[in-house]
Amino acid sequence: MICYLGDDDLSGAAGYLAAVLGHAGVDYHHIPSRCRAPEDITERGYRAYILSDYPAAGFSAMQLARLTEAVAQGAGLLMIGGWESFFGRTGEYRGTPVEKALPVYLAQDDDRVQCPQGCVLRKIRRHPILDGLPWESPPVVVGYNRLAAKPQTRTLLVGVRLQIEDSVHELRFAEAEVVPMLVVGNHGRGRTAALAYDVAPHWVGGMVDWGRGRIVQHLPNGGFIEMGPAYAEFLYRIVAWTAGYADWPDWYDDDLVTALPTESAKKEEAATGRK
Repeated sequence: MICYLGDDDLSGAAGYLAAVLGHAGVDYHHIPSRCRAPEDITERGYRAYILSDYPAAGFSAMQLARLTEAVAQGAGLLMIGGWESFFGRTGEYRGTPVEKALPVYLAQDDDRVQCPQGCVLRKIRRHPILDGLPWESPPVVVGYNRLAAKPQTRTLLVGVRLQIEDSVHELRFAEAEVVPMLVVGNHGRGRTAALAYDVAPHWVGGMVDWGRGRIVQHLPNGGFIEMGPAYAEFLYRIVAWTAGYADWPDWYDDDLVTALPTESAKKEEAATGRK
């Protein structure tokens, strides 16, 4: 069982990650952003905790310490970006025990970055979370929390923030900056992950439609979510890796990406049998 905290209600933003978990058959318990965490939240045997736009004020100081200890003992921890994640607007998790468990350093002030011109996700390391997904056709998000990876962690994805100028006859593209987007690590026996952007509108941008085809997933409250298959698979894999649902390593030893295969190269490999 996964404990998913945040993103308001299942009828709102939380419906997106809930749809991913439901489509994958993952059992979860959801706690809306406005609700305080149950007193015994760390005593319920959850495999992993997902904090997505859930305020640190929803926990007591003792609960934050116990949550960090639960991760050290083997539970997974995934924090997803948002206004009430990482530092956010008001320093939500800075200075709390949870900050020590995360695989990233938190900023000392407002870490939210809006990207109306888009931020392209780029794979820089091989990892079980990323394997087999169409990174040669990368998705675009439109906002994130600014993070810095800690030592002994792996930055798997970076975001390339675009700067686009329109001179009427020509569009000029430049890379404004490159920032960490997905960082994974360990805290004691538990796996940890930090995803810098939100997985629901508006920061998720075009990524919600990533992949060919369409998934329609009905929600427990009677609504439904439409999403791209690569978006759904990517988020499921983050959860599965963090919670230890799959027999995947922490990471590969030789994992640096030198080039991504193009569609034409894939077709040539299939025709010739070369790899």
